[in-house]
Order: sequence, then C-alpha cells, then structure tokens
Amino acid sequence: MSREGVTPQSEDFSAWYNELVVQAQLVDRGPVRGTMVIRPYGYRVWELLQADLDRRIKEAGHDNACFPMLIPESYLKREAEHVEGFSPELAVVTHAGGKELEEPLVMRPTSETVIGEYMAKWIDSHRDLPLLLNQWANVVRWEMRPRMFLRTTEFLWQEGHTAHADEDDAMRETMWALDAYASLARELAAIPVVAGEKTPGERFAGAVRTYTIEAMMRDGRALQAGTSHYLGTNFAKAFEIQYQDEEGRLTLAHTTSWGMSTRMIGGVIMTHGDDKGLVMPPRLAPYQVVIVPIGRKEQGEQAAAEARRLGAAIKSTGVRVHVDDNRPQLSPGFKFNEWEMRGVPIRIELGKRDIEGGVATVVRRLPTVEGQGKEQIPLDKVPEILPGMLADFQSFLLARAEKFREDNTAVVDGWDAFAAQVATGWARAFHCGDAACEDGIKAETAATPRVIATDAPEETGVCVKCDRPSAYGKRVIFGRSY
Repeated sequence: MSREGVTPQSEDFSAWYNELVVQAQLVDRGPVRGTMVIRPYGYRVWELLQADLDRRIKEAGHDNACFPMLIPESYLKREAEHVEGFSPELAVVTHAGGKELEEPLVMRPTSETVIGEYMAKWIDSHRDLPLLLNQWANVVRWEMRPRMFLRTTEFLWQEGHTAHADEDDAMRETMWALDAYASLARELAAIPVVAGEKTPGERFAGAVRTYTIEAMMRDGRALQAGTSHYLGTNFAKAFEIQYQDEEGRLTLAHTTSWGMSTRMIGGVIMTHGDDKGLVMPPRLAPYQVVIVPIGRKEQGEQAAAEARRLGAAIKSTGVRVHVDDNRPQLSPGFKFNEWEMRGVPIRIELGKRDIEGGVATVVRRLPTVEGQGKEQIPLDKVPEILPGMLADFQSFLLARAEKFREDNTAVVDGWDAFAAQVATGWARAFHCGDAACEDGIKAETAATPRVIATDAPEETGVCVKCDRPSAYGKRVIFGRSY
C-alpha cells in the first residue's frame, strides 16, 4: 500500500475513487482495456453480498442454473428492441478454431435471449409455471469510459429470469425482486436506496416496465444499483414461450428479468468512503475487526500471543476478525493507516500497557457519537461488547447516508432552480413524459430521470422544462448519474 494516501474527495472525487479501489486492494486493472481483476479483499465483499442475495432467491423458490457465455447472434436479433439497445456494447466472436464461423457469436451481455430459447423447450403446460430461474455469471458489455466496479467491460452479477401464466403473477415477481434488492442495499450495504419505476425513455431494451433502486453517492450523483423488469410477452413472442392453459389453448407466457452486479461494491465505496479511504459497513466488511499487536522482540511476542487469544475469543462470537501479527517489518502506525484505508470498522490496539492494565484500545473507523472514536475496554469484556458496537456502526452508516441524501435533494419547480440543484444533488420535479424533453434536459444539465419513487406522494403540476402537464401523477427524481 502507498504511504501517500488518496486525492481528497473535495479536490477530485473521480481521482479519489480511482486511486482508492487500487490502494485498498479491492481490484487491479485487467490486461484488456476496461477489465478488472477483483482481488481477494474485494471478492470477499462480493461473496458476502452474493451469499445473502442467493439465500433470499432460494427462499423465494428460485433455482440456480448456468447458461452459455456464447450466444448465437441470431438469438439477439429475434427481439428487435433488445438487439438495438445492446448493439453498441456487444463483443462478437467471428473466428474460432482457426476458421471463420458460419454465424457470429455474441459474448453474453445479458441472457434473456438464450434463456428464452430454453424456456420455450421446457414449458408445455400451465403446470410448468411459474418457472423461476437465476444465474450467477459474468457478462461482457464493451465500455467506452470504464471505471472499476461501476462500468467495466466484464463484470459479475446475478440475473433472474422467470416465466408466468399472466401479467399479475409476473408483476408480483418483478416487485419481489425490487424489494429484495432494496432490502439488501439497506440491510447489508447500509445504502438508503429509493425504489420505484423508470420512465419509458430509461427502460431496459425490450421491457414493458423497468423498476430500479437508486442511491446517492457522496458527490451527489445517482447510482442505479439494481433493476427489475416486467417483459410482458415481448420475449415470449420472439422465442415462442407458450403453454397450454387449463382449457387446452396455447397461451403466451409473461416473463421477467432482474439483476444486481458488482456495481453494488462501487456504491458502497462512494456512499461511505472518506478522504482516509474505505468505510466498510460491518455486514459487508471482509474483516469486521482487526487486532494490531504493538511492541518489539519479547514485548511484541507477548502482545501477539495475547492478540491471538483475543482473536480466537472474538471469532467464537461470529465476528470476522483478523490478527495482524505476521508483518514485524511494518510499524504499528503504518498498519493503523492501512486498515483505516481498507475501511475496517473496528481496530483493536494491544500493547504492553494495555495488557498490564487488562484492557484493549478499541478504535472505530468513524465515531458514531462525537468524541466516541477511541476507548479502552476490559479485555475479558471485548468479545461480548463487539457485536453490539458493530451493529451500532452499521445503523450509524445507514442513518448518515440517509441524512446526506435528504440534505442534497430538493423539490424544485422552476428551470433555473432545477439546473442549479442537479449540478450538486437530486431534484424532485414534474415531467411531461416526452423522451425528447428528457433528451433536452440531459443535453443542458447532464441530468436524467432516475426514478419515479414508489413511496412519493401523488401530485400534479407542469413539466419543469416545457410547462406541459406532468405525466406520472408524481414528481420524478432527476440527477446526474454513473
């Protein structure tokens, strides 16, 4: 790790982020432009997200499956809006085995087409529905302006794909996935997302309705952190996904798709991090507690032995703990800075004086109450106290992020106020629903409609840009985004 730290957020938020993901040992740059190597520390964050979401998916009755990375180009062409939406991002294989292929193969950008092909094979009767599938996979979307975790040419995600007898059942599934993502974001990532529907101009290519969870980063920009799509019968028509109903009639199935990716890790970084580095929510921290023994030679050995004993006691309570006792060439100060950079929620310092006094010096990554950053706790009490401290820290981060979002969101009606607000945060404004008007707003301010929040009050007014009547019966959240 560099001793130089990272660029302050206030100077250059983008530079801060790009430096931090590398310095905190989350990722390294891949050998192909726009790709990333997720290092063990970063991959552990993904594993924790994955485990929780996979549990939710299975408890709701879905089965995991695995579909091919290579998709015949003709599959994508069957749904015209879908292929048009993805064509600029496609990576295409034209040669293999030393020969030109008869048909180009597309590296999976998303799997609606290939999974639709097999849904059509597997579904015959209404008794086969609903078909609830999920896939954990990597996808490829050629990015012109890549940024680690946020937009990379190859990334990891899960994609749910389901088929249903009718619209009502498919919409229940669509909203279940949206609620699952919103809960995971709040409960694990401590990100207070806003859930709701996308405008027609922001829908997923080929969807009838698209729903999203949107999060505010510490530079005031929005991050789309998960999406859920009701696809209607669009893909069912293209791939002949149909079933015999109870009267024996052939009927088209209604399908959904929904996904969350490693982009969520980028959201965690930009929601909680500061000028000293990462700030990891305890439930997603690879190490929730790190113990740093202090001292040299005999004193150091004594401190390390006590640190290992304490670490074992802490581990028995279910807390993820790491004892940093195998790098004697590094000073305690260097280790303190390193673990601060890597966002560990709680650091325990253990030296000769601590041991003689029967205490441990416990340091929070951020004080949850003013002045409550560092304290001494009796050694025998540390294991039982830590779980509560971690829970408090998790709650503190969520509340802090929620306050930041509310402080940087404003209700606006006039164009000048709107333009000023979206330069630094989010604006709640009326919109006419016209895609050309959305394009005009984006051209002048770089802001786009992020979400029509589910819990927003019903209101009517005139469009903030063109003064035509609002289309959604609610205000729309606008902001610049990643």
